[in-house]
Amino acid sequence: MTTRTLVVAPHPDDEILGCGGTLLRRRAEGGEVDWLLVTGMSVAAGWPAERVRQRDEEIARAASMVGFRKVVQLGLPPTRLDAAPLGDLVGRIGDVIRDCQPDEIFVPSPADVHSDHRVVFDAVSSCTKWFRYPSVRRVLAYEALSETDFALHPDIAFRPNVFVDISGQLERKLEILRVYASEFAPHPFPRSEEAVRALALLRGAASGFAAAEAFQLLRERS
Repeated sequence: MTTRTLVVAPHPDDEILGCGGTLLRRRAEGGEVDWLLVTGMSVAAGWPAERVRQRDEEIARAASMVGFRKVVQLGLPPTRLDAAPLGDLVGRIGDVIRDCQPDEIFVPSPADVHSDHRVVFDAVSSCTKWFRYPSVRRVLAYEALSETDFALHPDIAFRPNVFVDISGQLERKLEILRVYASEFAPHPFPRSEEAVRALALLRGAASGFAAAEAFQLLRERS
C-alpha cells in the first residue's frame, strides 16, 4: 500500500531540516509526499520584490528536488501567526488535509521557540481527529535546528522516540538545503551544513544507523 505523507512547515526549509531525508526515503519507497507551507513572503507585506522572487525560486527548486506531489502555500505573513485568528488557520489547514488525504503528518515540535512553529502545531493538532480526518493514521513532530534545540520550557521538550535511517539520503538532503543559502551561515551558526550533518550522525548513533532523523510520535492508529 502506498504511503501518503504530508509535511507541514511554518517556513521554507523547515520541511528539509526536520524530515528531508525521511521524505526522500518515502519517495524512494514508492510513497507520495505533499508539502503544506504556511507562511510566505510578499511585496504587500513589505518584502523587496527581488527577495520575494528569490524565495519563490528556492521553494520551486526544493519542491522539484524532493518530488512533492502537491505543494500548497497559504502565504500568511511570517512571524505574525500568533496575531491571526487560530480558527481561521485551523480551517485552512483542515481543507488541505481533506484534499491531500495523508496517512501520516509531520509537524513542528510544540517545544520550538519560534511562535510560528507553536501556532502551526496547535492548528494541526485540531485537524487530526479521526472522525473528521479519517485518513490520518500517524502524527509525528520533527526537530528544526535553531528552533527545537533552543527551547527553554522546563516541561515541554522534544523527546524523540522514532528514528528513521537516512544513511542513503543525507547527502541529497544537504544538497537540497543548499538551495536555501540565505538561511544558512558558517559553523557554529545553528543552521550550518556541519550542524545538520552532526545532528544526523548523533541521531544515527542513538539508533544504530550511520545517519538518522528523529521524531516524536504523537499519535498512531493501526
